[in-house]
Amino acid sequence: MKIKDFKLNSDDQVVVKVVREVLNLFKIETGCPEGYDWDLLDIENNLQPGAVPVVETVIDMVATDGERVHISQTSTGRQDERFAAGKHRLIKLNLYQLLRKQFGFEAAPWGILHGVRPTKIVHRLLDSGLSREQVIERLLLDYEASEEKAVTIVDMAIRQQPFLAKTDQRTISIYVGIPFCLSRCLYCSFPANLLPKNEELDRFMTVFYKDLEAVREAVAEYGFKVQSIYVGGGTPTSLPDRYFREMLTAVRDAFFGEHTVEFTVEAGRPDSMTPDKIRTMVDMKVTRVSANPQTMQQRTLKRIGRNHTPEAIVTMFGDLRAAGIPEINMDLIIGLPGEGVADIEDTMKKIVALGPDDITLHSLALKRGSRLKMNLEDYELPDDSTCRAMFRKAMDYIDKAGMKPYYLYRQGYMSGQLENVGCCREGAESMYNIQIMEEHQTILGIGGAATSKIVNFREKRLKSAFNAKDLITYLRDIDIYIDKRASLLAEAYGEPV
Repeated sequence: MKIKDFKLNSDDQVVVKVVREVLNLFKIETGCPEGYDWDLLDIENNLQPGAVPVVETVIDMVATDGERVHISQTSTGRQDERFAAGKHRLIKLNLYQLLRKQFGFEAAPWGILHGVRPTKIVHRLLDSGLSREQVIERLLLDYEASEEKAVTIVDMAIRQQPFLAKTDQRTISIYVGIPFCLSRCLYCSFPANLLPKNEELDRFMTVFYKDLEAVREAVAEYGFKVQSIYVGGGTPTSLPDRYFREMLTAVRDAFFGEHTVEFTVEAGRPDSMTPDKIRTMVDMKVTRVSANPQTMQQRTLKRIGRNHTPEAIVTMFGDLRAAGIPEINMDLIIGLPGEGVADIEDTMKKIVALGPDDITLHSLALKRGSRLKMNLEDYELPDDSTCRAMFRKAMDYIDKAGMKPYYLYRQGYMSGQLENVGCCREGAESMYNIQIMEEHQTILGIGGAATSKIVNFREKRLKSAFNAKDLITYLRDIDIYIDKRASLLAEAYGEPV
């Protein structure tokens, strides 16, 4: 394959990545393309006002029978998009349209929208003054998204606007990472560790409290207003009762204040829950608990390594509701091994009957590092068309329950070319979920594998500081991670007062 791209000043590897991305969309295996011909014109540093990219893509292919195929397409960008962004969009669009036409592939639901956060594009277009209908048209034309997906994310972005407006440069959120679980699920690639013995746990908690104190000091010194607190992992409720209470008390004392509207804890699974943990969450005034069954099929739970029953999920939900937790979220996964449309329908009936405030549908993603990915030949996964049918069936139940989508993100290698979407009843939207996806505010991370996302409002850029995923490294190098986070804060906000 030879690709000719003119009026560009780019690195070959960018186009290699784009080619692989588009070909992966159609599940075609390919080697690294060779023989690029470039007209390298240094125009990006000398742009005239109103300049737009013009991209010509030429593909020469030789079929297995020796027939030579030559196809090409030229496209022009728009004046209201950044030159570089328009350039890369047109590279994808040309390749996508040429390959679809040549090989007769069906349209992908998301077209060339391969990013993790497609709603960020929608917010940019809405902020530029385009109407709902104009933004939908742009998604259809410029990104080849299906009308269903375009309408979904435009309406979702409009729903998010009042929440995003409730923030300013000093409004932040806190993420707390507790990187322990009672067992490791088949599909999991998160940096979670099996819960250690108390001696090692004590070492972690000592370092964790040092990390927390550094962030507490930063919040005070910069005059930050903490809007939401999210305690995730791992499974935070895997901690023994005493450790859990001490941890949650320290988090609340450090960050909960007059501006805090949401305090979330991931409870994850019923085998990690105890009456004392529920009392702790009530005492700490936790406003939202995420109870994540993933499925209500007993054979699937056993197969994916979750040591509990569907009945235990029902009991856990009832206990949380009876304790007065204001909002309960439940996560489900589409595309688990051995499941089909009948399974997701049965799961949805049981989940909707409980009356959760928020249901998040995750499409199974085959992640490197998961036992599922490493032993794929041992499991029968539903194909893409089945996953899409499962997703539609689940969304039917969500719609009938009066819930609407309010945040969404995508990952690589997702079943059915689908997405992860959070849906809730009116008024039950998670502020943290919206903010973390749209990247409109600074989020400071504490704990194992936690990430701090720090927004530089002057430069309109976001930079991240990552705590080590490896527990040993986190414990050893905590001072490095504290200094890195402090450095990014100083860069974005100036030296603390």
